[in-house]
Amino acid sequence: MTENRRRPLEAEVGRLRELYARTTKHSHYQIMPDFLAEVVDPVSLNKRFSRYEAERMTYFTAHVPFAGARVLDVGANTGYFAFESLEAGAAEVVAVEGNSEHAEFLRSAAQAFGKPVKVVEGYLDFKGPLNGAPYDIVLLLNVLHHVGDDFGDPTIGIEQAKEEIIRNLNYFADKTRYLILQIGFSWKTNYAFPLFPNGTKGEMIEMFRRGVAGHWTVEAIGIAREEGGETLYRELDAGNIVREDHLGEFRNRPVFILKSLRS
Repeated sequence: MTENRRRPLEAEVGRLRELYARTTKHSHYQIMPDFLAEVVDPVSLNKRFSRYEAERMTYFTAHVPFAGARVLDVGANTGYFAFESLEAGAAEVVAVEGNSEHAEFLRSAAQAFGKPVKVVEGYLDFKGPLNGAPYDIVLLLNVLHHVGDDFGDPTIGIEQAKEEIIRNLNYFADKTRYLILQIGFSWKTNYAFPLFPNGTKGEMIEMFRRGVAGHWTVEAIGIAREEGGETLYRELDAGNIVREDHLGEFRNRPVFILKSLRS
């Protein structure tokens, strides 16, 4: 896509490095998008985390039309998917981020490199009107299992949390055409509170298929596989629905591509 680019000032680069280096609850959760990788290199900062962002983005763009789209990235963290949505052709991106350091990182990166990303600092309450709606695409990646923790009522129990996950998901059905979803297997990422008794993909898939009925169609479900030493997201089938513990918890999390029945 065509956009205004400028060379960032040394002070701006220093500020981005300083912000990224800070340690907070969800810090260093994403790799850098290509345009930031040289100036804010996580490896040089001893931050080597990767959660297969590029592999997931490849799957997203194979199933959802980003060209010309208005995108809302909820829980944008340091912005990999927000900025890569622009690279995929999105016309506008709104990034919602509740962590103040991450929100400042997003604003600073967008300004330093002339990227049209609007940053909304705060946590979404999943109630009432959504500013800027309707969107074409909503990214809701590894956010909803933090209900009752980062956002929402902290007094709820795990069964109520599961109900809230579905309610919060369906909140978007009249506010976007497509929604890309991923969640963890444990409530608040605490392994003492499993959302699914056996921790299987099948249990998660069944919960969402049942919960979105009448609100969304499940267009695709992506499953991470390791092939030739590389991680690739493949379509759900009878073979890959089985949990593969050697892949780790994160790569066992399915990716759901949902299309609204109400937008």
